[in-house]
Amino acid sequence: MRGIVQNKARQVSEEKALQFLKEGKVAHVATVGDDGYPYVIPLVYIYEQGDKLFLHIGNLRESHFRHNIEQNEKICIEVSEMGDLIPGKRYACQSALVYMSVVLFGNIRLIEDDKKKEWFFDRLLEKYGNPEWSFEKSGYPALHKIQLFEVSIEQITGKLNEGFTH
Repeated sequence: MRGIVQNKARQVSEEKALQFLKEGKVAHVATVGDDGYPYVIPLVYIYEQGDKLFLHIGNLRESHFRHNIEQNEKICIEVSEMGDLIPGKRYACQSALVYMSVVLFGNIRLIEDDKKKEWFFDRLLEKYGNPEWSFEKSGYPALHKIQLFEVSIEQITGKLNEGFTH
């Protein structure tokens, strides 16, 4: 059942799903604790190509997220963008939400390499920052406080709903 899109009319190609993943802003990352409960946290991320996605957390060595992935490296990530609600013609229940979403499954691992962390933050500033920003000093002196993770994507699906024609 994992990774199966039930409504095939809404399913998009893997290529389109990966392109959307590049452009998305917030990844909702799901882990499972040793108590069996799921835990979801929103994180910024970098995906450029291939089967690797990168995300980070701060210096939270005792975090719920970190504890879960130390117990189980399997994760699920959802990225979505919501559009307008298109009203139904005759009934409210015939209304449709316009959206695009991607769900991926994979394994996560901690990256300790400072060069990779620098690469990540350079990409993060390109994606989320303002090109007009300037800083007094260059570099990332707090890298030792950052936990960078690499996600190996095993399976990805995407869905697009453009709304009903009324």
